[in-house]
Amino acid sequence: MEHEPRTRTPADIPRTASVRPRVAVSSCLLGAEVRYNGGHSRSRFLTDVLAAHVDWVPVCPEMEIGLGAPRPAMRLVTDGGAERLVTRDRTADHTDAMAALAEHRATALPDLDGWVLKSRSPSCGPRGVSRYRADMPADRRGRGVFAGRLMDLRPDLPVEEDGRLNDPYLRDHFVERIFAHARLRHLFGGGWEPRDLVAFHSAHKLQILAHDPARYRLAGRVVAGAGSRPRDDLEAEYTALFTAALAVRPRRGRHVNALLHVLGPMRRRLDDARRHDVTEVIEAYGRGEVELAVPMAVLRHDATGEGIGYLRSQTYFEPYPRELAAHPT
Repeated sequence: MEHEPRTRTPADIPRTASVRPRVAVSSCLLGAEVRYNGGHSRSRFLTDVLAAHVDWVPVCPEMEIGLGAPRPAMRLVTDGGAERLVTRDRTADHTDAMAALAEHRATALPDLDGWVLKSRSPSCGPRGVSRYRADMPADRRGRGVFAGRLMDLRPDLPVEEDGRLNDPYLRDHFVERIFAHARLRHLFGGGWEPRDLVAFHSAHKLQILAHDPARYRLAGRVVAGAGSRPRDDLEAEYTALFTAALAVRPRRGRHVNALLHVLGPMRRRLDDARRHDVTEVIEAYGRGEVELAVPMAVLRHDATGEGIGYLRSQTYFEPYPRELAAHPT
């Protein structure tokens, strides 16, 4: 006699340590000598730290459109209003080829969890790229042609540049997002059922709340109607809300709100003294006197000690492998 598959719970969601994000990366950042001058821009964080936890997909747009290395340097120009990617002597225009490659890559690599691109590159820079007019710098508000087209086609994917990964706050946010996206891809990549989406959303409740409470509520409404909607529509709408919510940088006040949500289910199990101590730690974080890791550790310890499985299963406690949080740049 066949048995009905059991309903998943938040505890069934793949743990962070068991999920490996698949991340595309500018080849030069991994040490490949493919830059315009024949050199590289190896990032030690990417090669020595993050590489142990992700699967890289190296990409070099310039090499892929046949430019070779070394090659003539390029720049973004805005003469006439339209942005073009041209060589500095303006003898070659690679705009169309680079945009076409981005469209191909966006389609040919559907199972990615993010991109790490070379900063300030007129092809790969996601932001702050110098734009020229009449051979003079006009501003630094451009996006590389390849990067800009990718970001337009796949707004759900986290995109970061190597320079910003030197900032611990921005680095942690990016790493959190690629691991969250990998878990979402794992969910929708299999034969999922509405109950699986319910379990996924429940496991990520506190993590989403810490980023964007409004989108958490909207996503909850989507999940509530999971059994009555076409699966493709449900997947697309939830993906858009989930990834947009985590793209919002969490503020201290929202973390305090999420921490108080953690404390709520434990209040009746803790004595007065312990409740006071935990509340004081959360308030100290809110005042900026301690790091987030302090109240997180206290609450994780109490959730384990009190046997509260729901809280122990929350991705908020470990959004990515702990080893990644321990490495300074």
